[in-house]
Amino acid sequence: MTADRGHRERQQEAVRLEADAYRRLLEGDRAGAEPVLIEAAERYRESWELAPPGGYGRLVGMLKAAILAGGGGDEARYVGDALGRHGGSPTAWYALGLAALLEDDDGLARAAAEGMASGGEPFARAAAAMLALAGRQAASYSEALGAIVADFEGREAHLTGVAFADTALMFERLAERRGMAAGARSPMLPPA
Repeated sequence: MTADRGHRERQQEAVRLEADAYRRLLEGDRAGAEPVLIEAAERYRESWELAPPGGYGRLVGMLKAAILAGGGGDEARYVGDALGRHGGSPTAWYALGLAALLEDDDGLARAAAEGMASGGEPFARAAAAMLALAGRQAASYSEALGAIVADFEGREAHLTGVAFADTALMFERLAERRGMAAGARSPMLPPA
């Protein structure tokens, strides 16, 4: 098996695992979803190791899965080692910004949010949430999260539980660590 084929197989497995975990979350089974998310994060890491650089979405996927599972520290350090302090593309900045939030490096998170904001509306919404968390501005964070949830609620694919990373839930997990959770609900957030 070539490295190219191997990285794609691992990425496809990560996406399949995410879909399974999201279905579990929809059913209210957070305990069952967490080990599946951890496995998805590992498959994303393996995919990256077989074919870096580029495809920075794999690093974002790895971090999201780990954060949703309640962790992310090891993955944050991994992303920091892989990217240094410069993202480049909006997706790379996204990965670096998430890692910075996990590491409580608010200055780097702000720089990453500015770098990713040029990537279009979804990146801009995530950047607004990232900036608010980095600035510890609860009202701004709540507003940014509301925009993310509203966007996701309009996506049919999101509602059917396909492997569509739940940005709202991920940001709520990051906000919980800072005592800033907005209590937002979305189709992918498990019942309170």
